[in-house]
Amino acid sequence: MSGTYNDSLIDVSSDSFWEVGNYKRTVKRVDDGNRLCNDLMNCIHERARIEKGYALQLTEWAKRWRQLIEKGPQYGTVERAWCAMMTEAEKVSELHMEVKAALMGEDFEKVKNWQKDAYHKQMIGGFKETKEAEDGFRKAQKPWAKKLKEVDTMKKAYHAACKEEKLATSRENNSKLESNANPEAQKKLQDKVEKCQQEVQKSKERYEKSLEELDKVTPQYMENMEQVFEQWQQFEDKRLRFFKELILDIKQHLDLSTNHKFQTVYQNLEDTIQAADAEEDLKWFRSNHGPGMPMNWPQFEDWSVDLNRTLSRREKKKPSDEVTLTGINQTVEQTTKTNNSASTVEKTQDWSDEETGNPFAADANGNGNPFDDEPASPAVSVPVRALYDYEGQEQDELSFKAGKIRTENIASIIPYVK
Repeated sequence: MSGTYNDSLIDVSSDSFWEVGNYKRTVKRVDDGNRLCNDLMNCIHERARIEKGYALQLTEWAKRWRQLIEKGPQYGTVERAWCAMMTEAEKVSELHMEVKAALMGEDFEKVKNWQKDAYHKQMIGGFKETKEAEDGFRKAQKPWAKKLKEVDTMKKAYHAACKEEKLATSRENNSKLESNANPEAQKKLQDKVEKCQQEVQKSKERYEKSLEELDKVTPQYMENMEQVFEQWQQFEDKRLRFFKELILDIKQHLDLSTNHKFQTVYQNLEDTIQAADAEEDLKWFRSNHGPGMPMNWPQFEDWSVDLNRTLSRREKKKPSDEVTLTGINQTVEQTTKTNNSASTVEKTQDWSDEETGNPFAADANGNGNPFDDEPASPAVSVPVRALYDYEGQEQDELSFKAGKIRTENIASIIPYVK
């Protein structure tokens, strides 16, 4: 407060705004407004981090589960319905990233700029607006506070005179009760009482006069204080209105229920789920993995003169496959005698095997007929050319001349092949 009076001498009897010094709560509100701007920015920033974190988690979740579903056994329209949940998460993630961008790019910056325009820091610390409010209230309160101090002084003087007068009267009354009282002493006590009474009257008049003077300046005091108060009420009104508008903007950014893109996400999700058709999926599975698959059933196969072989069902399915194996319907018992192997043969033509009794005649996936008995060892014949003369030493050995070509069971010539 002003140096013209001492705050410590004033007994604040109430919590009223009109009491000396109680305007400081209004001044403090200016500093609180600046702090509240910081709090609001921190609040927005934390929410933006939450939005970003949620968006990233949604994206990660969608990516992981989409891979699991695509690699898993689910198929058909139900698979698409399930994957639609991942699409929903990705779209919602994008929307929450937009919310984060709006909070930080619009709302946060709006508060920051408004705070910068509303509160101006001083070189010596504090804010210019705080000092202006303090000075305005102090100036408006100064005349009234000065008169209030005088009233307080007159009141104390009056109360002290009353106390002295009462004490003097008590002494005088006590002296009258004494039988051996000195008349001269009683006279002094009586004079003291009269003097005290006069002082009480004078101090009372001064006290009343100071109150009258205080009452005269009170209306002006109230007007001045109210004028300053309204000035800072308007200042606070701007902040409150700004906060309301900003919080409404934040609400609009956060409220995805009013965002047409958000509504579209869930409409698409519902449409995809509703499109899931169990009957259609079962039909697809039947056609692709069940009895609905096409089958090249066995049928009569004519002998091919050109190829000197009979075309098999598998070869008809794969006409581009140049297979030269020719099967023969014979079984020759062979006896392997490695000690007598003396013949080396030269392969002049690709092997061929016939499907009849051929364990190698399975399809490309190696899926033969699981109900067939285990086939006997195959008998395969190939054209061979002898490299030198050889006379069989045993009954089951071959004899051949060099350069001659003959068709033999491959099992019978194995002992001669090096």
